Amino acid sequence: MKRKKGKTLCIFSAKGGVGKTITAINLAGIFKTLDKKVLLIDMDFSGGGIALALNKPFEKNIYNFVDDYTNNRYHDFNDYVTKVMDNIDILPSPKDPRQGMKIDSKYVEIIIDKAKYLYDVVIIDTNHFINEFNILTLDIVDKILFMVTNDPLDIKNMKSLISIFRDINLNNYKILLNNSRDPYKKYFTLYDIKNILKTNIDYTLSGNFFIKNIDTYIMEGKIITLESKMPNVFNKEYATFMAIAENLLKEEGEAVEK
Repeated sequence: MKRKKGKTLCIFSAKGGVGKTITAINLAGIFKTLDKKVLLIDMDFSGGGIALALNKPFEKNIYNFVDDYTNNRYHDFNDYVTKVMDNIDILPSPKDPRQGMKIDSKYVEIIIDKAKYLYDVVIIDTNHFINEFNILTLDIVDKILFMVTNDPLDIKNMKSLISIFRDINLNNYKILLNNSRDPYKKYFTLYDIKNILKTNIDYTLSGNFFIKNIDTYIMEGKIITLESKMPNVFNKEYATFMAIAENLLKEEGEAVEK
């Protein structure tokens, strides 16, 4: 029987360093909790960090897929993914940025199309550049999660980005305000940010989610949303991640069981 097509989510921002990679990994943990099979695709070819953050060595990556596909050596998509744990796999970016420069953007759609027939959810992590890869990715995914922080430059860049997408009628996005990235930066109130961006803020991660020993989690390759204490210690933030996941799944009419 043919597998039902999975949902695709791209995490994007107007500035680097806003927490996209950690958010992508935490969402993968939430989908695993919901018993969904998840693939994390690292499309930050300039220095992706998903495999690194999960402390997961790998043999093949996106470049190997493209190289084999181009030269008629491709057999099975599963040959290029690395298992992290049950229900979570990754398709890493190349270790060498020079390999990333050799990847043609036309393979983005091929990769995503193959992945969504093998997984319930495909989460795509990107860099913040407005390039051919990211534009194509944003154009073909089911949902976009724009991340912004309480930083004047970030908010200004996000305002320009939203204006561009509004002009081209791209509206399949939600906005996540990540106050946990630097809880000591409180330049604007939530009301101010909404007024500056001229749009709603759909989700917020509070400064309480700032984890002082995050380096320990990263060095050990742990996923915070899969930690047993997470739902109680960070109940509001856990609820935010769950709401993002439910929003994606509800669009295909699925009942979400907790």
